[in-house]
Amino acid sequence: MTRLYPAAIVFFSVFLIGGLGYRAIGGEQWSYADCFYMTIVTLSTVGYAETLPNMNEVPGARIWTVGLILLGSGTLLYFASTLTALIVEGDLRGVLNRNKMTRLLDKIADHTIVCGVGSTGSNIVLELHHTHRAFVVVDVNEERIARMEAEIGPFLYVVGDAADDHVLEEAGIQRAAGLVAALSEDRDNLFVTITARALNDRLRIVARTIEPESERKVRRAGADSTVSPNQIGGMRMASEIVRPKTVKFLDEMLRDKSATRRIEEFAIPVGSPLVGRTLSQANLRRYADSLVLAIRLKDGSHLYNPPGEFRISSGQTLIAMVLSADFDALKRHIDG
Repeated sequence: MTRLYPAAIVFFSVFLIGGLGYRAIGGEQWSYADCFYMTIVTLSTVGYAETLPNMNEVPGARIWTVGLILLGSGTLLYFASTLTALIVEGDLRGVLNRNKMTRLLDKIADHTIVCGVGSTGSNIVLELHHTHRAFVVVDVNEERIARMEAEIGPFLYVVGDAADDHVLEEAGIQRAAGLVAALSEDRDNLFVTITARALNDRLRIVARTIEPESERKVRRAGADSTVSPNQIGGMRMASEIVRPKTVKFLDEMLRDKSATRRIEEFAIPVGSPLVGRTLSQANLRRYADSLVLAIRLKDGSHLYNPPGEFRISSGQTLIAMVLSADFDALKRHIDG
């Protein structure tokens, strides 16, 4: 659009000057409508006859016309070629798509903002996509976003610096449920964490860290949790040696695109129909193909492999392996 604006201004300026010039030369015998009509006929080089009456008798009228033809017709060509390039090169479609995305970004809520789609962020996006979670990507590199779109299809994104207030606001941070700072540098993730926490104090923030000393700083800045790819990579390699079958089992759930099950968590809210019932009475299998692996208690401890007589209360969190297709149905049942 910045290419189109100068061309439009030049063309309409010449059009206005041409019409007013005819009016000044001919006076009241020529109406403004006729003057501007004669101007557009001249600039377009269509070749109609002189539309202004007695034009050959008015001194300077034809000289003014010659000037318009020589100097003004090029402005129309400039404007038309710029507009054509805007359409042919796809810029116009890009503007319309961006406006559509802005409207969708204004409506999205309870989503996750993924800052950075590099080696770490791209895998986060894949998991959110495969589990049908709402998300918005923020990255300064439009090429990385395009590669991600080529892999999973269109999604919501904002091109810009994730540490910029306006960029995060455009991504809907006030309505977001969580944010992942997955940039390549620890200091960048630190700045993103500080900015995000200042904009939304209810947001759950997970930040990527490389250096061990960065973890403490990022947590002090407002991150709820930190993840070190180096540490997790080391644990994974050790697990491949000592428990390969277990690793394969978890991979089928967490990495295989065709996997149909995930380990999910379900918070028990106040007013849930499960409050006061035992696990046996809750009969979760009636609503979903699920298996309760553990329960996070109010004090933060975990009860693993809970018995059927365990009584559920609000504030607890069920950790269950559930069929992906049944996730929404089970969540609706738990929330009531």
